[in-house]
Amino acid sequence: MIAKNARTPFGELDLIFQGDGQTIFVEVKTRTSLAFGLPEEAVDQRKSEHNLKAADAYLQEYPELDDHWRVDVVAIVGSPEGAEPEIEWFQDAIS
Repeated sequence: MIAKNARTPFGELDLIFQGDGQTIFVEVKTRTSLAFGLPEEAVDQRKSEHNLKAADAYLQEYPELDDHWRVDVVAIVGSPEGAEPEIEWFQDAIS
C-alpha cells in the first residue's frame, strides 16, 4: 500500500497499492446490512467517473508511478459488532 485516503482535486481515493507492475486504486464500499442493496451497487456512473478522474490526477502528481493502472472495488458487508464480514474484491471494476 502506498497511500490511503489520498486527496485529489476530484475527491478522495480510498486506497492505493502498487503491485504486479501496476498502480491499483481501490474504492471501498461498506454496508452493515443489505437493506439498501449491495455495497458495490453504490459505485454508480457518477462515482466511477470521480474515481477515474481522481486516479488520473493522482498519477499526474506522481509520475514515477507505473503507467499501467486499474481501479478496483472492495465491497464489505458487516458491522464491527457482528460476525466476520463478507468481503468481495472486484478487480478492474471501473474502466
